[in-house]
Amino acid sequence: SIAAILTIAGYSINDTVVIFDRVRENLRKFKRLDLVELFNVSINNTLSRTIMTSITTLIALVCLFVFGGHVIKPFAFTMIVGVIIGTYSSIWIAVPSLLLFKFRPQEDE
Repeated sequence: SIAAILTIAGYSINDTVVIFDRVRENLRKFKRLDLVELFNVSINNTLSRTIMTSITTLIALVCLFVFGGHVIKPFAFTMIVGVIIGTYSSIWIAVPSLLLFKFRPQEDE
């Protein structure tokens, strides 16, 4: 179960980094756009990738949970819960936290 928790932490961090990278790219692309709109555009750009990756992972994990033995079930269950929470946190917590911490883009010199 510890391996599952560490795997999920990496999974969630990677997903968050992808979304933050898209925010960074869109900051350069849409300089006049309001920050809330820019964050919405960034999330929408990566939403299909995030959902498809999560669903594909969940399909494999549900198969492991249903057809796996009693040894693999706790690992699969932890992974299933982690993928759901990691996807949720990447989309609905990570980017809005930029607003909470009063993120402002740096001015180009």
